[in-house]
Amino acid sequence: MGVLPMEDNDLQYKDVDYSSVTDEQWLRALTPEQYMVARQKATEWPYSGKYCDFDGDGKYQCVCCGNDLFNSSYKYDSETGWPSFWDVLSDDSVDNVPDDSQGFRRTELVCKRCGAHLGHVFKDGPLPTGRRYCVNSLALNFVEGPPAEFRQTNV
Repeated sequence: MGVLPMEDNDLQYKDVDYSSVTDEQWLRALTPEQYMVARQKATEWPYSGKYCDFDGDGKYQCVCCGNDLFNSSYKYDSETGWPSFWDVLSDDSVDNVPDDSQGFRRTELVCKRCGAHLGHVFKDGPLPTGRRYCVNSLALNFVEGPPAEFRQTNV
C-alpha cells in the first residue's frame, strides 16, 4: 500500500488501496491543476512548470501517492519545456502505456503505484538509456536531500 494526501491538501499520509480511491477523493487531495494533469491526463504548458528549470539535489515523487520516481541526478535540460530525466529510480517507479490519443503512437508514462499520468517517454534521450522521460511538473513533488544512488540500468 502507498500513501495518499488527506483531504484539503493536508500533507498527513495514510495507507490506501489506490484502486478504491474515488475522483472525489482525488479532487480533495490535489489542486485542480494537479488533478487535471495527474488524473485526467492533461498537459501543462511548456516552460510553465516549477521544475522545468529547477536544479536541486534530491528525488522527485508522484504528487498523488508519494512513490519515488526520479533521482535529481537523472534530470537534464532537454530544451522541450518540461522536466526531463534519462532514467527512473527503480523498476517499481513507472509503467509505460501505449498512447494513440493524438493520432500517432507514443508511450504514456504512469505511476506504477497509483496510475497517475506523469507524461511521456521518448527514445531520443542521452546515454546510457537513450530515453527521455518528459514529465509534467504538476505530477511531481520534490524532496530535498542527497541524490539516491544510481541504479544499474538494463540498456
